[in-house]
Amino acid sequence: MLLVVDAGNSHTVFGLYEGSLLRADWRLSTRASRTADEWAVEVVGLLSLRGFQPAQVDAAILSSVVPPLTGTLAEMIQQFFGIEPLQVGPGIKTGIRILYENPLDVGADRIVNSVAAFAKVGGAAIVVDFGTATTFDAISAKAEYLGGIIVPGLQISADSLFMRTARLPRVEVRKPPRLIGRNTIHSIQSGLYHGYAAMINGVLRLLRQEMEGSPRVLATGGLARVLAAELEGVDSIEDHLTLEGLRLIHEKNRDA
Repeated sequence: MLLVVDAGNSHTVFGLYEGSLLRADWRLSTRASRTADEWAVEVVGLLSLRGFQPAQVDAAILSSVVPPLTGTLAEMIQQFFGIEPLQVGPGIKTGIRILYENPLDVGADRIVNSVAAFAKVGGAAIVVDFGTATTFDAISAKAEYLGGIIVPGLQISADSLFMRTARLPRVEVRKPPRLIGRNTIHSIQSGLYHGYAAMINGVLRLLRQEMEGSPRVLATGGLARVLAAELEGVDSIEDHLTLEGLRLIHEKNRDA
């Protein structure tokens, strides 16, 4: 079985594949201070809760945008699974040509998402990833990573509003009862929810104008479904897009 690991700024997501079937997945808070032993306790414990044993894992692939955590997770996989994990980085086969001015500047997760999106739609695509930052990634019909857009994530915006004001409370990010808020909490929720949705829809319209063809739009990330009802032109929400991209990259590099 294949263990896939995506280490992001807020969460680290694990998935367990049997062939092309995702048998289990789980999400842990990203803490770079955790040791390899501490990660192993949690990961092995979660495997056991799902009825799996470390001995069943015979391959692994790791994508990380948190440099201090990359080596720790690789060490954990080596020590407790007896596997040298494939790491997404320079020299790895992805099937995607990167047109960024400096390809090394592109986050590994963005390339992984692009691989999965292109495989899914078979042509031009836009990926909107609602992570710590919200990213838009553009992929051409020729399997080229054209570049993208990065904006502060929805939760960052909510947290910043609370921390940088004296009287505004921290609120749950959700759709309020009506657009025009009649109390402070609903007013903040309306600004976050409807304002962010309007920004997403506006950026997508601009991207469609600039890109050739008719790109399909895929949304992923923890808050994608929170805004789903307001997103215009999103073809599908893919909860496991990054995990699927890791599986596909592992397949491309398995023989090598």
